[in-house]
Amino acid sequence: MRRSICQCEPNYALAGQVSTWKFSYTTSTSLPKGTRLKFDLLSKGSAIDWQTPEVNVKEKVNVVWAELPGSKTITATYSQDDVTLSDCFEFLLTSDVKAGETISIFLGTPDKNKENGNRCQTYVQRRKPFHLYIDTKGKGDFRDPEIFTMDIRGNHLHVIKIVAPSLVGKNKRFDVVVRFEDEFGNLTSLAPEGTLIELSYENLRENLTWKLFVPETGFINLPNLYFNEVGLYKIQLLNAKTGEKFYSSPIRCFADQDVGIYWGLFHGESEKFDSGENVEACLRYFRDEKALNFFASSNFESAEETSNDEWKLISQHIAEFNEEHRFTTFLGVQWFGDTPEEGLKQLVFTKDNRPILRKKDAKSNNLKKIYKSYSSKELFAICSFTMGKGLHTNFDDFTPEFEKLVEIYNAWGSSECKAKEGNPRPICIDGDTGVEETDVGSVRKALEKNCRFGFVAGGLDDRGVFNDFFESDQVQYSPGLTAILATDHTREALVQALANRSCYATTGERIVVGFAIAGAKMGSELSTKVKPGLTFNRYITGYVSGTAPIKEISIIRNGTVFHTFQPKVASFDFAIDDSENLSKVCFPAKEEKPPFVYYYLRVIQEDGHIAWGSPIWIDYFVTDATNTAKKVRKKTG
Repeated sequence: MRRSICQCEPNYALAGQVSTWKFSYTTSTSLPKGTRLKFDLLSKGSAIDWQTPEVNVKEKVNVVWAELPGSKTITATYSQDDVTLSDCFEFLLTSDVKAGETISIFLGTPDKNKENGNRCQTYVQRRKPFHLYIDTKGKGDFRDPEIFTMDIRGNHLHVIKIVAPSLVGKNKRFDVVVRFEDEFGNLTSLAPEGTLIELSYENLRENLTWKLFVPETGFINLPNLYFNEVGLYKIQLLNAKTGEKFYSSPIRCFADQDVGIYWGLFHGESEKFDSGENVEACLRYFRDEKALNFFASSNFESAEETSNDEWKLISQHIAEFNEEHRFTTFLGVQWFGDTPEEGLKQLVFTKDNRPILRKKDAKSNNLKKIYKSYSSKELFAICSFTMGKGLHTNFDDFTPEFEKLVEIYNAWGSSECKAKEGNPRPICIDGDTGVEETDVGSVRKALEKNCRFGFVAGGLDDRGVFNDFFESDQVQYSPGLTAILATDHTREALVQALANRSCYATTGERIVVGFAIAGAKMGSELSTKVKPGLTFNRYITGYVSGTAPIKEISIIRNGTVFHTFQPKVASFDFAIDDSENLSKVCFPAKEEKPPFVYYYLRVIQEDGHIAWGSPIWIDYFVTDATNTAKKVRKKTG
């Protein structure tokens, strides 16, 4: 039995390559005049997808057309698939095509200038499909498609990235992964012949230099590295062919290091892969390409957004991908309440295979019912996008047992404070449509109410309440990252660290941040009852190792800047005393709780990237030591 033949010329493409692509279909049966063809790119027109061509061939730049036997040209009409919403092009045969003859569809330009051609997708894919539907009756009754396939490979070597831990101990061994990427972030081995990469440590151990070739896989694992001196390191890679230098994010080496920094996302979506339709590819993307240490699903709870079948598949893959010391996964769901008291929450389970919490269900139609159904060891909540007007949270029903984290930043802006109060990345619009800020949901206002939570950052999201943001005038920033300081890379250790608020947020760069008061680290709660000396002096220490020179480091005390450093260098350690009497600066007592003060750290690099360290709280009690000090001062005065 004869079969139709589908061929692509060329049979592979480089990611982002501009060219003229030919799809030849040799039919096994005769096609009469009036037959309709529908060519589906399986592309939705996003910036990373296959470029949508124009149908007007007179333009001669990025156009689509077809040729029948005898080189007769026919033009296309644009359509969109009703189910997948992908870009399609329909052709109407103007003459018969006999069995064994070939119809060719072109994407690109009829000219010889390839720069006027059509751009392929910017991400790699094995056997990228294109569908050709044929209706011999010409009524649009398209059945099973004929399928063309083309491999999309990594483009020319553009950048070399080093994936390394942020904190290490002296003489403690660790692994490093080197990724050779094209300009779109795809792994590639396409480098000039003889390219040699020299690896060394910046500033220290210059005697150690390794020479690496670009491997076929596009990445290489370097095991058992270690530093034998305490200090700040950056791994340097020199392309001996071009002279280009590439550096890792900063690595701080301590004499005794009992915690590590683990980077990841609880709230975020991949630009390449839909986390509902293709959760496995999404997880691989964040684990392998983005080199995250942890990730949580964050689909919205409604059946329209996440069907029961999709939730089952998500739950299955979240459980399968969880791997100690490599990649920690969490099952999470976004839940949007009807009132500002509830707001937008990311509900994260600490165990696998939990039922989705739908707002339409009587058992989960409000947060109080949800919190009664679970213990704080089984579920935690993240207050998200709290300053987005109409989506905001007012923190009036704050539940500290579950709500130990707040998303101070995501790709749609920061909820730290209002723009006029110094927010460098406010929630705002550049036009008429979108969501603006409201100070009702300000993180600083929540802290003033004595809400105690750690800071995390979210990534990009175009689902649920964020669905219309791309088409509106909403200002978009870089996707954020969350850093967790934990004793081990396991789900249990990360959950325990989050319960202690041992975490911080960045706008996407792996900035290393340390912050402490009287030796107590980020997320700690101190008391003058235990440490009376804090009434008179707070010894504040910290360090920042940035990925770029640091513009400013601000210590925020009770919503205002207590002190600012302006290092102008990439790494800076600091120590400062706050000797103002605590009784004069703390917020007053409320609801039988003592007066208190909070401090947190905000870092701004010269490249605009930001980090927010989780707060440290000090509760103020009048103690015998305090009264004695007051009497002594009064007597001597």
